[in-house]
Amino acid sequence: MNKEPHKNLLAWQKGMDLVMEIYKITDTFPKSELYSLMSQMKRCAISIVSNISEGSAYNSKLKYSYFLSISLGSIKELDTQLEIAFRLNYIEKDKFTEIQNLLSQVGGLIFGLKKSIDNKK
Repeated sequence: MNKEPHKNLLAWQKGMDLVMEIYKITDTFPKSELYSLMSQMKRCAISIVSNISEGSAYNSKLKYSYFLSISLGSIKELDTQLEIAFRLNYIEKDKFTEIQNLLSQVGGLIFGLKKSIDNKK
């Protein structure tokens, strides 16, 4: 068991996989996207796992649920940005589908975690 409990959560672990995928894929974007779509996508992916971590640090189910809600918002934001990148032909169809599936999986895990916490209030 890890001394930092959030690192034991599958939602956090898969979220970190998502961050790595976003970093890899955005590295292939045109340099003109450096301070726009590329940067925004990285910030969203980081926000997902950061809010899981931050929420778990509080000794309050209400605060934890709040931070998980922010993570879910970042999931939706990243979903939209992935769609934009795909429509701009920055991402191949297979890679787009792969990342969308991972994004959906992470979202489901966070939603389940949030639901579990909300039911314990």
